[in-house]
Amino acid sequence: MRRCVVTRERLPKEQMFRFVVGPDRSLTPDLAGKLPGRGIWLSASGDVIEGGDGTRPNGTRPHGAHHGANGRELVRAIARAARGPVQVPPDLPGVLETALIRRIGDLVGLTRRAGQAIAGFEKARDWMRTHKVGLVLQAADGSEAERTRFRSVVPEAVPVMDPLTGAELGRIFGHETVVHVALAPGRLADSIAMEAGRLARLKTTSSHGAGPQAARHQTGRETEQRSGRETAGMNDATDING
Repeated sequence: MRRCVVTRERLPKEQMFRFVVGPDRSLTPDLAGKLPGRGIWLSASGDVIEGGDGTRPNGTRPHGAHHGANGRELVRAIARAARGPVQVPPDLPGVLETALIRRIGDLVGLTRRAGQAIAGFEKARDWMRTHKVGLVLQAADGSEAERTRFRSVVPEAVPVMDPLTGAELGRIFGHETVVHVALAPGRLADSIAMEAGRLARLKTTSSHGAGPQAARHQTGRETEQRSGRETAGMNDATDING
């Protein structure tokens, strides 16, 4: 469990992002959780990851940059945790989304090379009949009718997630596009599910933009959404290490 420096909520590490501050005082995402240095933790929620005011020298803001009171709150919370000024990327949600998509793609590539993944409607469906399945991935932009038809043969306990597009999955498997991928159970499938969950939470924002919204777990059969924010006082430094 780690404590978010903005919301003060304690959450499992799998539902949070870890950052470290570099020698140049820039905030660096640490998705793998292996970079040296003091860890600064933020909830994996689109309402928390707001990225500062994002103003460029010419007065414009990059697409996706957040600003105003929530952005200033984020920057102040990070500075308190880091015990000094920190350069926060102006489009922090975009930086994290790009990094997560790349990491998920790398992990799916590892499962393919390890013989733990099979792509394609018929091949994946036939493979599931004779192999245990730990996770099913579907293209986020795939036909909903086809995705539903495929899900009808997926065991009820197997999560179905859609973190990547058909073209992104296709590049991994050497095709123009891929819509369905079945993965064997194991550490790689668990890691992909965790990163896909963080990506889904990152894309989730509340209707008011006031408080963070907890994880949205999307299985393809349903979307479950929990909202809430608990705010506490000043940071306790012992809660943000790691």
